[in-house]
Amino acid sequence: MLGVAANWRDAPLAVSELVHVPHLAKYVVGWGRPGDAGVIAWSGGQRVGAAWYRCFSGLNHGYGFVDERTPELTLGVALPWRRQGVGKQLLRALEQLASTNGYPVLSLSVENDNPALRLYERLGYVRWQQVGTA
Repeated sequence: MLGVAANWRDAPLAVSELVHVPHLAKYVVGWGRPGDAGVIAWSGGQRVGAAWYRCFSGLNHGYGFVDERTPELTLGVALPWRRQGVGKQLLRALEQLASTNGYPVLSLSVENDNPALRLYERLGYVRWQQVGTA
C-alpha cells in the first residue's frame, strides 16, 4: 500500500521499485522495529487498504516529521475502494492502536491536491506546517 500512497495520482509503485527509493523506503524497510504499527483492510481475501505509523529520528525522518515521539502515519487505499469509507475506518483503527500504544497524536504529510486531505481535515487533523506551494 505504500506504492498506492506514494503514487496516488497514477498506477501504484511496486514494492520492488520503492525499496530502492530512499525517501519512500524509509516508511517500510526494517518493518517491525519499536514504534511501528499498522492495520490492513481486507475484502474477499484481498488487501484493499492499509494504514501504519512509524517513529522517526530527527536525523532520518519522513515528510510529516514533527518530533521523535510523534509517529508519522501513512495511508493507502486501492483505487477501486476509495471514497467508500475504507480510509476513514483504517485511520480510526490506527488512531486507536496508537493511543493504546501510548501515542496520543499522529502526524502526516499530504499534498494539497490529494483528495484525502479532506478526510484528514474532517477527522480533526490540522495543518501544522506547509512546505512549498503545490
